[in-house]
Order: sequence, then structure tokens, then C-alpha cells
Amino acid sequence: MNTHSSQIKSVCVYGVGGVGGYIGGKMAHTVANRPDVTHKIYFIARGEHLDVIQQKGIQVVTPEKTMLGVPTLSTDNVDEIPTPDLYLLCVKSYDLDEAVASITPQVHERTLIMPLLNGADIYDRIRARLNTGIVLPACVYVGTHIEKPGVIHQSGGDGVILSGKDPKYPRFAPEPVIGFFKEMGINFQWNENPFPAIWEKYMFIAAFGLATAHTGKTLGQILKDDDAKAMVRSIMMEIRAIAQSKGVELPENIIEASINKANNFPVDTKTSYQRDIETKGRVNEGDIYGGTIIRMGEALGISTPATKTIYTQIQQRLTG
Repeated sequence: MNTHSSQIKSVCVYGVGGVGGYIGGKMAHTVANRPDVTHKIYFIARGEHLDVIQQKGIQVVTPEKTMLGVPTLSTDNVDEIPTPDLYLLCVKSYDLDEAVASITPQVHERTLIMPLLNGADIYDRIRARLNTGIVLPACVYVGTHIEKPGVIHQSGGDGVILSGKDPKYPRFAPEPVIGFFKEMGINFQWNENPFPAIWEKYMFIAAFGLATAHTGKTLGQILKDDDAKAMVRSIMMEIRAIAQSKGVELPENIIEASINKANNFPVDTKTSYQRDIETKGRVNEGDIYGGTIIRMGEALGISTPATKTIYTQIQQRLTG
């Protein structure tokens, strides 16, 4: 198959945390408030968060307004959902394998899968377990979290999704995808080669995630602390070296531009990794940052002393 021309009529948001809740909530709100939009919006959620969504819908609180979205169906069992045209995978990296395994029986050759989770190698992780379907590499810039069950709070970022072609399908026609997100009111940008954007996002979130988790400082405090900012820069330099070794072309000023992106968030913003490790016993995404950088560096013969030192100290603090 070289092209894909089917319209997207249904979407399953798999994982309705900060990112999935924000995007899925906006979609459900659009469908509920525009009679001309008849798309089916399905949620895979769990726990008390799911209970509230089933009873009241999901609230998305942004700096501009508050939106209420009521999905077509919310459940914790993917088998209850009719096979959608598009899966948005919005789980944490440590839940990715389970999510892919659960949707695999429903995925056919024309099913679209768009992963919206942190990590530079997410496409490869999915393709290692899924041979069929069209996987569109992607990333999203938004600062969100679950404020309480059923309520998503946006604290920064413009919510833009950056995506591009599946390397397996170089002649993929993106018009239905672009049209779908436009109709849903979601900020979306299509790139023929999405990987530079994904690595740029990874550079930002991994470096600031590790630095905030290590220091306990917010994004704004990191920017005002020369030592903490130097820590961020050192990690970014290691990530850039790995990306370049993999043939990913990044802008000349990528490091300073990535550091300056933190100015787009409120000064008291915490990273999701930082919030996770602040809660004792909570599973965290440290491995997708520290662990992945270290492993990639070792595989490519690239030294990653800053990442290794910082991540090791974080892990020692968590297990000590």
C-alpha cells in the first residue's frame, strides 16, 4: 500500500492523562458543540479518572477558557471499542508495550497509529511489536496534568502536534490526517520527515526532565540558576551528539533554542518526570530519558557523562 485516502471518522485516545485528556477533551468538546461534526471519539482510561469521565465528561482548563467534552464512549477495555480509523497513543512510555499489544488484534493495514508520548525511539519501539498499520511518528508540545479526576489543566505550551510520514510508507497521503485535526480545532503541523522535530522535542523534555528531577527546581528556577542551566546544556549536547550520529539533522542553534523554549512555560512549571518522582512509589519515566540516552550513547560509542551522573544520582535517591 502506497497511499491512504480514507477519511478519519473515528479516533481512540488511548491514555487520557495530561496529553490524552487535553487533546481528547478538545476533540470531544468540538464534536459536542458542532452539529456538522459527527466523528466518534473513544477514550481508554482507568480508575477514578475514568469513573468521573463516564459520569460527567472531561473538563479541559486552559489559560483562555474551560471546555467540557463528552466522548462517545469511555472504558478501560479496548475490546469494547469499535476499531477506529486512528489510534492516538497517549500513554506513558512504561505502558507503551502493553498498549500496543492490546490494540494489535484490531489493527489492520489502513489503521493509523499516532504516538504522542515522550521519547526519541518510540516509532522503533512500536514497530518492533506491530508489523501492520501505519505508524505516524509524532510529538506534542504542551504542559498539562490531571488536576483531579475528570479535570485536565494546561499550564503551558501551545498544544501543537508535529507529525510526519511512516518510513515504511513514503508515499503516504497526509490530507485526511491534516483535515481531521483542522476540523477538530487541534493545532497540527505535518512534516515529510518528522524525526528532527521529535529529537528537538526529546532534547527539551529529557534535559529539563532530568535537571528538574535532580534539582527539585521548576523550569523558571532552572533558567535563573547558572549551574542548573549548565546541567541542562550538558545533557542537550550529549543528545545532539547521539542524534547527529543517527543522521538526524538538527538546527545549528538547537541547544540555545531548546533552552529558551522554557520561557514559554510559567515559571512554576514542573516536568511530568519531576512530579512523578516527588510522589514516593510512583512509576516514573526516568528510563526513557536517562536510561535511553545512556544506552544509545554506549551503542554508538558516544560518551554521556552528564546524563549518566545525573540519572544515577536520581536513581540512588529513589532507591536509597
